Amino acid sequence: MTAFITLHQPRRLLVGAGTTGQVGGLVGDAQATLVIATPITASFIDRLQLRGKVEIFDAIPGEPEVATLEAAIAIARKVKPNVVIGLGGGSVLDVAKLVAALWDSEQTLTDVAGPNRVAARNTQLVQIATTAGTGSEAGIRSLITDPVKGAKIAVESPHMIADIAVLDPELTFSVPPAVTAATGVDAMAHCVEAFTNKRAHPMIDGFARMGFRLVGKYLARAVKDGSDTEAREAMMLASYYGGICLGPVNTAAGHAIAYPLGTRLGLPHGLANAIVFPHVLAFNQPVVREKTAEVAEALGFVASSPEAILENGRRFCTDLNIEMQLSRHGAKDDALAAYATEAHSNRRLMDNNPADMSVDDVLSIYKAAY
Repeated sequence: MTAFITLHQPRRLLVGAGTTGQVGGLVGDAQATLVIATPITASFIDRLQLRGKVEIFDAIPGEPEVATLEAAIAIARKVKPNVVIGLGGGSVLDVAKLVAALWDSEQTLTDVAGPNRVAARNTQLVQIATTAGTGSEAGIRSLITDPVKGAKIAVESPHMIADIAVLDPELTFSVPPAVTAATGVDAMAHCVEAFTNKRAHPMIDGFARMGFRLVGKYLARAVKDGSDTEAREAMMLASYYGGICLGPVNTAAGHAIAYPLGTRLGLPHGLANAIVFPHVLAFNQPVVREKTAEVAEALGFVASSPEAILENGRRFCTDLNIEMQLSRHGAKDDALAAYATEAHSNRRLMDNNPADMSVDDVLSIYKAAY
């Protein structure tokens, strides 16, 4: 029997070039607005045409830690915003969700870690993506790094869904080719890992198919020409579809194996997932042959064997100029075993994988990628 699922989506979704300009009119005359951004994405704020008092918190690093969230919440408690706007990539959007939910609450990050622990949210939340990768604008999850444990703290709640989400391809024109490529493969990984998941669901399969097919058709174009509006919009949709997949189904071994590369090695999330992606797709192929073949076809190659999947999957990434060797990114061979143990212990994701993986299997993937 098909498992029960619950699907959450933003209450209003704006898609298209220039749609950022509608945000000010939609949120109205808010007394106070807090924009969560980076120094780069803060340059887009004027496009929102906001009214009233606007405060900006732009100290968001690539992998936000607990201290980052606490600093953002402290600013929010001074501003007392009616509206919180996330303007950036996945890290920014994840912080914005938690700020909107926690700034006027007695709950702490520890209190809400895990599923369905956020008590409420009283602040309007607007999520404006400036990259096409995480799909965070679509979902109910937020990830914050705990630097002490070197692990991600995951919060999941329907109270973190956006009131308004915006996919404006013009905001991604300036994203560099390398970042476009890596985040694009991350968007694909969200779709593929949900599609081949033990918890896969026919309706979510539909979103996943739309997502990885768009990546196969448009990612190379977006990398080649950053101002290709059609390709940029297609990749934002692919990323959004991947974000939808994360709610009811979630990712699996690929993301579990990628996380230590972010928390321990400092790799950007999209790049870490891109490096791991073809290895996990190949590992799972014997268990999910038909779905793997469908993914391969969308990416332009044939899935005849795990070896062919690995070779062609790596080529798909290297053709985008993604450096796929961990050794080229500062990884040390003697650290791989610790990464493998940590990744394998992430049962939240590993238990979703269609093929069971041992610690040695994970280590073999790291070594093959080394």
